[in-house]
Amino acid sequence: MTDTAPVIEIRDLHKSYGQLEVLKGVDITARKGDVVSLIGSSGSGKSTLLRCANLLEDSQQGDILFCGEPVSWKGTGAGRHPSDRKQVMRIRTNLSMVFQQFNLWAHMTILQNVMEAPLTVLGRDRAEVEPAARAYLDKVGIGDKADAFPAQLSGGQQQRAAIARALCMEPKALLFDEPTSALDPELEQEVVRVIQALAEEGRTMILVTHDMKMARDVSDHVVFLHQGRIEEQGAPARLFTDPKTDRLRGFLSSTLAA
Repeated sequence: MTDTAPVIEIRDLHKSYGQLEVLKGVDITARKGDVVSLIGSSGSGKSTLLRCANLLEDSQQGDILFCGEPVSWKGTGAGRHPSDRKQVMRIRTNLSMVFQQFNLWAHMTILQNVMEAPLTVLGRDRAEVEPAARAYLDKVGIGDKADAFPAQLSGGQQQRAAIARALCMEPKALLFDEPTSALDPELEQEVVRVIQALAEEGRTMILVTHDMKMARDVSDHVVFLHQGRIEEQGAPARLFTDPKTDRLRGFLSSTLAA
């Protein structure tokens, strides 16, 4: 691993489910401090790309590198899988993922939810983890909910707890898969403000989102996917004001008018 290498680099990634080809040769790079947003219609491959980056899904072709270290594979095509389980665990613990659904443990308090992975996966000491967990809950604005259970929180509060849980792993990058799409507009803004604050801190993030305003405001680079390929990409200031392709123009006119 080198400090100058991108945190996440994906080269010519292909992913199929049987005969359905979802990713058709995609390249993505996120350097330290970059915020990369993936936009596109439902079914364009955005969430699949994120899950392949985190090795939650096996891709059939292409390279995935984390801080310059390539994922090692065995097999080819549909039989391709990562060959080093320890490497997979190491990468996943450094790429914390925040899902559309909050996936909090209902029987645990919010504080326990945030502490669980550092304690059990990383084997860290509780005396070290608890102050950090409380600090991250404060950071996302729900420090007063530490002893509450998920069912006692609003959707926006639960998603902020999920972000605190991801941060408590001290990851090198954060992956967000539609973090606001399950929320009402009012609660959505609570989560957007947290993500904006993380972007301003210089956190490395890849963000799948339907929220074009958030993609425009927080991103360094925006990638528009269409049917498993990158149709257009660039800085948000250019992409949202001067799209070069008819498909992106049509997509933006329909989403921004909604």
